[in-house]
Amino acid sequence: MSHDLSTPVPPAPQSPSEGRGSRRAGKNRKKKRRTGRNILLGLAVLVVAAAGTGYWLYSDLNGNINGVDINDAIGKDRPEKLPTSGQNVLILGSDSRAGDNAELNTGKVAGARSDTALVMHIPEGRKEAVAVSIPRDTLVTRPECTKPDGSEVASAERVMFNSVYSQVGPACVVKTVEKMSGVRMDHYVEIDFAGFKDLVDAIGGVTVTVDQDIHDKSSGLDLTAGTHKLNGTDSLAFVRTRHGVGDGSDLGRIGLQQEFMIALLSEIKKQDLLGSPTKTYKIADTLTAALTTDSELASLTALADFGRSLNGVDPSTMETIMLPVAYDKIDPNRVVAAEPQASTLWKAIRSDEDIPESAKKSPAGGKTS
Repeated sequence: MSHDLSTPVPPAPQSPSEGRGSRRAGKNRKKKRRTGRNILLGLAVLVVAAAGTGYWLYSDLNGNINGVDINDAIGKDRPEKLPTSGQNVLILGSDSRAGDNAELNTGKVAGARSDTALVMHIPEGRKEAVAVSIPRDTLVTRPECTKPDGSEVASAERVMFNSVYSQVGPACVVKTVEKMSGVRMDHYVEIDFAGFKDLVDAIGGVTVTVDQDIHDKSSGLDLTAGTHKLNGTDSLAFVRTRHGVGDGSDLGRIGLQQEFMIALLSEIKKQDLLGSPTKTYKIADTLTAALTTDSELASLTALADFGRSLNGVDPSTMETIMLPVAYDKIDPNRVVAAEPQASTLWKAIRSDEDIPESAKKSPAGGKTS
């Protein structure tokens, strides 16, 4: 879609507290950019900025977002909500081969899978946050679920985590995560490959630094050691590569994804989007068009409100860890949750407590913090 943005649109009025927040932004940009590990926080920043560009733009962006009624699809068979005001958000990167994604070099597997999965835990008080990456090759027990068409799917054991999305749909992914963790997901956010690529192109590329050559024929990534500015296509290859790093498994890829999110959000933050309504709209339009959320978040107002609730989060205290996993004894190409580390991790999140260092150690290796 295209819009004439030549006529300036007056910004939304700011309250005194919002003005003070704007003056602090310059200082915050100097902090360590571990904010990149919180993709949802970055999304909220864009949404809040876009909300000041006028109602007609707001309506356009609002209509971009797809919503899924997770509560209705799962029903009452769920863990209890946190006894505190802490919240948990399941964030998925979808590798659908349909629509615009069909033109991308994302492989030949039919349907869609959850290529990237993060459980974002935001503790009570919103002073810090942690994201738990779930390796896509993790073998899990998929619970009994209802498909979007209303048909029932029986429970199954030893199912690869990233296949649940294509087999049963997003609500079943949420239910699977809740069953394996005992943690209630308050919200769901999904972004697809095409949207990810377009977002990077919209901001003019993202700069990353790698300490070794990466040559992955599968993803198409071909980088020498050093610093590179990646366009959308190369960025997509970067976060999807697995054969060119580590042991060639998904565990090495998780480390690259964490590194890229830091670089992506750092790039967005330094572009002064609040000072450029046209660029703000372009980026927000690109991102919201690629989003699917739970029905409670499926509006700019809801996303902006949630983003404002994160204002107290200190970026320097945020961390991303990987679910502790071990190589499966039957199929060494797959991993399973490592015990007792995984149970300790999920228990800490359920209790809204600090995660013990022992719960961050993964027998299978991979980046854990």
